[in-house]
Amino acid sequence: MRIRGVELGVGVFMLVGAISLAVLAFNVSGLGLSKQEGSYKVYALFENVGGLTARSKVSMSGVTIGQVSDIHIDPERLMAVVEIEMNGDVDYLTVDSSASILTAGLLGEKYIGITTGADDEVLKEGGYIEDTQSSLVLEELIGKFLFNKASE
Repeated sequence: MRIRGVELGVGVFMLVGAISLAVLAFNVSGLGLSKQEGSYKVYALFENVGGLTARSKVSMSGVTIGQVSDIHIDPERLMAVVEIEMNGDVDYLTVDSSASILTAGLLGEKYIGITTGADDEVLKEGGYIEDTQSSLVLEELIGKFLFNKASE
């Protein structure tokens, strides 16, 4: 009888641990159960997105204000179009705001950093962020460095 109680306690402990691990993994991955209420979409054109993916965070001054919802190629301009889903309460981004693809942490997770401008007109649904800075690609930098050293 005593062994059955110990087995039941270990089983409950393992179940709670597995549920806790699943909740932790779900929260760390950035996945959500529901779509952000009151959000709106803006777009940004980049020459190179270099590892940016859908569901990457969008932040301003270190605070998450949205996420990347889609990335595709514009066939006319031949540039990457990044669709950004901004939180509904972020209604102060001006039309001259700038967007940069930045790297977070040692693992190289990419995210978009927004810097607001000084214009009075704010970005609306479907607007474009015109001032963008593409991702820094380490392979390109190494290639340029080696090419410059070889030419000297």
